[in-house]
Amino acid sequence: MSRLATPYDNAQAESFIKTLKYEEVYRTEYRDLEEAKALIGKFLEKIYNQQRLHSSLGYRPPLEFERSLRPLPAAGKGRA
Repeated sequence: MSRLATPYDNAQAESFIKTLKYEEVYRTEYRDLEEAKALIGKFLEKIYNQQRLHSSLGYRPPLEFERSLRPLPAAGKGRA
C-alpha cells in the first residue's frame, strides 16, 4: 500500500477495476450474487491471469511472462 497522499497504488487498482468491468461485468447478465462471484473468479483465473495481454509485461500474458523467467535446464549438466 502507498503512504498517505501517495495515490500511485490507486491508479493501478482503478485500471484493474476498469478492465474487469469492461471485459467481464458489463458483458454478462448474472442471475444472482453467487453466479457473479463464480464467473468473475473464472474470468480472473482463466482470462486475466493466463491469456490477457498486459502492457507492463511487454504485452504478453502473465503465464508466458512467468515461463520466460524460469531458468532453462543446463545442456549436458550432470553427465559424465
